[in-house]
Amino acid sequence: MSAAACGHPFCSTCWRGYISTAISDGPGCLMLRCPDPSCAAAVGQDMINSLAADDDKEKYGRYLRRSYIEDNRKTKWCPAPGCEYAVEFVMGSGSYDVNCNCSYGFCWNCTEEAHRPVDCATVSKWILKNSAESENMNWILANSKPCPKCKRPIEKNQGCMHITCTPPCKFEFCWLCLGPWSEHGERTGGFYACNRYESARQEGAYDESERRREMAKNSLERYTHYYERWAANQSSRQKALGDLQSLQNDKLERLSDIQSQPESQLKFIVEAWLQIVECRRVLKWTYAYGFYLPEHEHAKRQFFEYLQGEAESGLERLHQCAEKELQIYLDAESPSKDFNDFRTKLAGLTSVTRNYFENLVRALETGLNDVGPSTSHGTCSKSATSKSLGGKSKSGKNRASSSSSKSGGSTRGVDDSNIWTCDQCTYANPKSARACQACDRQHR
Repeated sequence: MSAAACGHPFCSTCWRGYISTAISDGPGCLMLRCPDPSCAAAVGQDMINSLAADDDKEKYGRYLRRSYIEDNRKTKWCPAPGCEYAVEFVMGSGSYDVNCNCSYGFCWNCTEEAHRPVDCATVSKWILKNSAESENMNWILANSKPCPKCKRPIEKNQGCMHITCTPPCKFEFCWLCLGPWSEHGERTGGFYACNRYESARQEGAYDESERRREMAKNSLERYTHYYERWAANQSSRQKALGDLQSLQNDKLERLSDIQSQPESQLKFIVEAWLQIVECRRVLKWTYAYGFYLPEHEHAKRQFFEYLQGEAESGLERLHQCAEKELQIYLDAESPSKDFNDFRTKLAGLTSVTRNYFENLVRALETGLNDVGPSTSHGTCSKSATSKSLGGKSKSGKNRASSSSSKSGGSTRGVDDSNIWTCDQCTYANPKSARACQACDRQHR
């Protein structure tokens, strides 16, 4: 016989049946009470462990852990498919991006994948837009016309203007003016033109429908531009993750044998690939940021596209070095004399790219506040602010300077006499700095 804290005794067989039934009913078993109908005494985990069967104990423990995680504001389940880890959030980190032990990164606020520098509201709108039917309707509006008889949308798939609707309608009409084809012939312009349409268009009869169709087409083309690049960077990130895993499982050990260096000395390659994965994620979300950047803020848009272009250029240099140039040393049959030069180059590119992207994220999170309201200021401030982001190439600096001089507006650009360019990473440092602020190389 056993009893809870209330002292009502029941035999072990009854207890086991009672507990098993409660656990089978779901998480409500955590609120289990004494079997006596008039008693509200709680049945604790100690009684479950001493009286329940092993399967029931395991199930109860799972419910208990889930309850603890879901009721605790500082812990959440990792949203990655198949992951059973829970993540604890450490306050004061300055960011809501967290990483699980399964290597999946997500936003603590909205539990979507990590999305700095874009805020949760923008991510929600972007994901909804990608999955909504609105873009399908835009495509239909931009690329089809309704049948004049049955009103179903028709897509023109041949060159002639003579359109026949699909069965059971089979109505024949002119693609241009949507009039019955029986009223068309040589007098109305033949198969490839329609004088009736042209005269009606001159009178303004088709202005509104054409305007709506043109607006839908422009909207669709703009969305496609951003979505394709967002998806391309997502695909590149997944490929980089696969390459990183392959590197850690096989290639690193092989490279260690070929170059006669311990794996601990090759961590710079893993760090480079981790940086590529992170930068691809940031670059991916900059396209969602750009899509929702107001069209009327020309200076901000121009400056944003410049910074985004420089980020892409820097990341491509790092990615090519880590992928193509590394392969040369993996294919070698003996230690290479210039492997240490490759180490210096890859480590330098990794540092510069990390520095640039960290500053890019901060700039976008603050809403590009460095850019003034006027277009000339926006153009002129490119060279000054982009240098502060780090990781600039010489060509990028010259391009910024030339665009600044063309604007003919402000003289707020960087004075070249007050900076020095690092020989290793080309970062533009202030004259007072003794070491490069991007790669720590001493100034000579």
